[in-house]
Amino acid sequence: MAQPTAKYYHQLHDGKVQCQLCPHHCLLANGKTGLCRSRRNSNGTLVSEVYGKPCSLAIDPIEKKPLYHFHPGTKCLSLACTGCNFHCANCQNHDISQAAPWEVDFYDLSPQQVVDLCLQHQCPGIAYTYTEPLTYIEYVTDIARLAHEKGLWNILVTAGYVCRQPLNDLLPYLDAANIDLKSFSSEIYQRISGGQLSVVLNTIMAMRDAGVWIELTNLIIPGINDDMVMIRNMCQWLVANGLAAAPLHFSRFFPRYKLLNLPPTPTSTLHNAQRIALEAGMQHVYLGNI
Repeated sequence: MAQPTAKYYHQLHDGKVQCQLCPHHCLLANGKTGLCRSRRNSNGTLVSEVYGKPCSLAIDPIEKKPLYHFHPGTKCLSLACTGCNFHCANCQNHDISQAAPWEVDFYDLSPQQVVDLCLQHQCPGIAYTYTEPLTYIEYVTDIARLAHEKGLWNILVTAGYVCRQPLNDLLPYLDAANIDLKSFSSEIYQRISGGQLSVVLNTIMAMRDAGVWIELTNLIIPGINDDMVMIRNMCQWLVANGLAAAPLHFSRFFPRYKLLNLPPTPTSTLHNAQRIALEAGMQHVYLGNI
């Protein structure tokens, strides 16, 4: 499949382009890719390196996303392309999220073929997951539009690091999302993932306002984001912003990728976080990876 022109960029002088998809606003000389490795400057035009090239396909229980209150007991077609605009030190899918497209085997599937595959396997929805689907937002949007025409759900599993206009263009086709809220500290976000907390919070509120079903995941990492005062502040913010009924998943950390030196999260830490969340007013709090 030919590389399609990407959206959300500006042409600059000397053949450079600046990507406007996420707040990194990568400045790319000719031939260079952005931080996510998914988008490349081709002679002054930004192209998607991964459009139509999913590297992972599977049929999953919807609870694996995790979504516990959105059509529980059903399955979805899960799809991922390489790339992510975060570089989380603990990434469990780093072999594809931190890989360049040409480093990983991939399928060749048009948006229509993805929808046909979903219907063939009698899945009621498609989940864009495993990596960061917002880095291949053009592919996601094209699939999602066709999926809605066939009555299929669209589920986004995301870290939520995106500029407002691209998000607005996708929102009409989203039915549900699990957003990875990595911490409630801007400093931790910058140090561990390379992003800004405020952007993620804005994404959560935009999805809330658009009527997207929201569930949230907070992976608790020992010594990094396991401060109970911070967790209480996070839960109080969610309640104050109309998200008390949004299921919150506290997930147990296991040593991964660049954080092999840390121990697994004690189960007592997860139970303390659950207690604090319920005290703060969150109505549905689940523990994962235990």
